[in-house]
Amino acid sequence: MSVAGVGNAASADEPYADPDARAASMTAGLLRRARQAQAAGRQVAAAATYERALEAAQGAWTTDAERATIAGELGLVELALGRHRDAATHLAECLQHRGVISGWLRGQVDDGLQRAAKRVATVYVTTNPPGAEVLIDGQALYPPEPVHEVFVEPGEHTARARLEGHEEAVSSFTAEAGLTHPIALKLRRLPERVARAPEAAPAAPLSAAPAAPPGSTFPLAELRIGGVALTTATVAAGTVFLLRSGVLRDDLAAQEAALRRGGGDPSACGGADAPLACTELRDTAEARDLFHGLGVGTLVAGGVFAAVTVAAFLTDPSYLASEPARQGVRVVPVMTAERAGVFLQGTW
Repeated sequence: MSVAGVGNAASADEPYADPDARAASMTAGLLRRARQAQAAGRQVAAAATYERALEAAQGAWTTDAERATIAGELGLVELALGRHRDAATHLAECLQHRGVISGWLRGQVDDGLQRAAKRVATVYVTTNPPGAEVLIDGQALYPPEPVHEVFVEPGEHTARARLEGHEEAVSSFTAEAGLTHPIALKLRRLPERVARAPEAAPAAPLSAAPAAPPGSTFPLAELRIGGVALTTATVAAGTVFLLRSGVLRDDLAAQEAALRRGGGDPSACGGADAPLACTELRDTAEARDLFHGLGVGTLVAGGVFAAVTVAAFLTDPSYLASEPARQGVRVVPVMTAERAGVFLQGTW
């Protein structure tokens, strides 16, 4: 009896001995309660419980698929509540792992992000040099990323970047709903004596500052900024056109199948005496071809703009000669559910 009692006690405590198992169990329980609240129509309670479940999942031994699923379901609830900024944030977080979530959820999240993005502004923030701390309206963005994707409400906002040994960079901008705003924050290096700030530096005679090397008179800085913005816009537009072409292609296949079920023949729609049922079929095919052509042409133009922008980074002798050791230009692709683009990073 005594041995049996000890064995039962150990078995009862065993599920709670592992902190990871405890955290995973807590996550599963919160997710279950969040789904129950959503099914009952208690959206506010569901959103709060989903937030707790996502927080627990991020600190537990969970998979990318589990965390992405929770973020996606939370974003859909927030969208139903009209919290468009929070919804866009969590839906975009979900789509970072789109390959591991279910097809049904992926379709819902894609559609939800497109709807939410129309009500908020999308901001892409990069710093030069990379690795600086970024703040939007005083709120720090974590973890550090080469490019931060942030959703903000329409209106006035301020972006800041901080990095040891550099001056703080500040940029104010007006966010417009449904638009994308690329923000590049350049931090100027502090003078060596200010950056090191020695406790007891011996007095040194003042000397004239060395003359700055002659720079290019061509406005390369403006060309770089404009090139990044133009490349992002054209690549994003081309991607959207191609996505729309793909949707129309699927619609065309569905219309052809419906025509066959009704006894019609899609191959007969090309003639002048085609039946009336072919009108919608032809319109869809023409729209598909139009968007495909626009997408390909716009992406080609984006490639040209990207090449010109890269050349602007590489051909400025003034910044190449000012410091012998420079970081190379880095091209960072950015893509969300309804837009795509690139950011060029480096020190200039």
